[in-house]
Order: sequence, then structure tokens, then C-alpha cells
Amino acid sequence: MLVQPYLSFEGRCEEAIEFYKKALGAEVQMLMRFKDCPEPEKCSPGSADKIMHASLRIGDSVVMATDGRCQGPAKFEGISLTASVSNDSQAERVFAALSAGGEVCMPLAKTFFSSRFGMTKDGFGVHWMVIVQP
Repeated sequence: MLVQPYLSFEGRCEEAIEFYKKALGAEVQMLMRFKDCPEPEKCSPGSADKIMHASLRIGDSVVMATDGRCQGPAKFEGISLTASVSNDSQAERVFAALSAGGEVCMPLAKTFFSSRFGMTKDGFGVHWMVIVQP
């Protein structure tokens, strides 16, 4: 079994994809717009160019994303994505990139369980934990 996160950016998916490409080296594996739907007349007016489905490879993981229904700000509550990295310098780079335009919840620092661990919320509201694996 494989469990993968599916994020709904409520109209900001393309912007989020570009951010994750720069911040994390994400690679778009698949992208489909609402206008590509076999029944585009069933799509919301004005959503033709919005992203119906995207698949992003980030390191060894796949994160899926959509614009969703474009009904206000995205809400990512009660869940965090974790970026597990191999060393302190990579943790610092990834944490800084994800924090840009967002909010640091717990600064990246040495802890009893890792040489670097921190929590941030990116500019899209997605919660991230960055950890150097022991």
C-alpha cells in the first residue's frame, strides 16, 4: 500500500507548483487542467485553465495537487508534510525555502532527537516539518 498526500490549493495550484519546483526541486509528472476534462461543461465557469489534477515528484515521494473548487483560501489544518533530509546544510536550505513568504512555527534547531528539526507553514498554508534523520 502507498499513501500519498493530495493537496487542494483552492485556485493557487499553479503558483504552488512553481514554488515547490524552486524550493524543493519538485518535478511535474502529470498535469491536467479542467478544460481537458471529457465533460468540460460540468466544470465551474472560469475554471477551464485551473488545475484539475497534478502529480509532483519531490525526492522519493509523490504529492498530488489540485485547484479544487476555488472557493476561498485553502485550509491545511491538522496535518503536516515532513521533509526528511540527510544533513544539516540541506535542512537549513529546505527550511529557509519553505519558510519564505510563510510563517516559522518552530525555528530550525538541534533537538534531543535530531541535529536539526523545525516546523514552518509555507505561503500557501501547508504545514511542514523539516528533520535531519539520525
